[in-house]
Amino acid sequence: MTTLRGTFSLLLITLNTLVWTLPLLVTHLLKVLLPWTGWRRFWSRAQNGIGEAWISFNNWNLALLNPVRWDVQGLEGLSMDQWYLVVANHQTWVDILVLQRVFNRRIPFLKFLLKKELLWVPFLGLAWWLLDYPFLERSSNAGKDMETLRRSAVKFKLTPVSVMSFVEGTRFTAEKHGSQGSPYRHLLKPKAGGLALVLGSMGEAIQTVVDVTIAYPGGPPTLWGFLCGRSREVKVRVRSLLLDAQLRGDFSRDKAYRRRLVTWVGEVWGEKDVLLGSLPD
Repeated sequence: MTTLRGTFSLLLITLNTLVWTLPLLVTHLLKVLLPWTGWRRFWSRAQNGIGEAWISFNNWNLALLNPVRWDVQGLEGLSMDQWYLVVANHQTWVDILVLQRVFNRRIPFLKFLLKKELLWVPFLGLAWWLLDYPFLERSSNAGKDMETLRRSAVKFKLTPVSVMSFVEGTRFTAEKHGSQGSPYRHLLKPKAGGLALVLGSMGEAIQTVVDVTIAYPGGPPTLWGFLCGRSREVKVRVRSLLLDAQLRGDFSRDKAYRRRLVTWVGEVWGEKDVLLGSLPD
């Protein structure tokens, strides 16, 4: 039965993606057809609305087929009318489904920062591209990534969005944790450079960082295992952190600013590590 449940759930997610790709393509073409700001703002909102409908159906699919218990705290005070930078620990591909389930229609549509290789994921890569997700080179070409984010920021400033970054840069494994010599018990080292790129490209538009801690009692599941219903519970803790002027600057040239941002991110991650250790299995 678990295999049947997983197969049916994956089929529904795939069909749902295919269904919404066509209207995404149409709205994308309409948005780029004319250079008027008001025109592009309207179709950007339409695209985000389509994305929210896409995610809503996936959430319904999970609620129907997946018996997982959701323990979510800290959503108070969030708004659909603000720009956010969302950061989270990263353990499994399921994290993306979790974030979409928790935040869909509670904050502006999530725009994930993705590795450029994910553009070639069948169906999903096209949908992500049509939704203006930035595809980054990561460490291989910081200059190109900054230019990509600058172009994305022009689109993101048209209407409120939530820019999502897994600042550890990769999924947690015991091997990676050991090879890094991570100072945290449950986390990899965060990379402040990615946050600096987002803050530098978005300017004053983003005033709040939404810090998300995700825990899976019993251990992080694979995507297939999650769709098969093998996870009994997901715990999510959310907090909002206001940005001040000290956390904005030129990361590549201003050493004092770089130290401040690295220290701040390290403190946030240290608190997250303690929180993960306190969440009961």
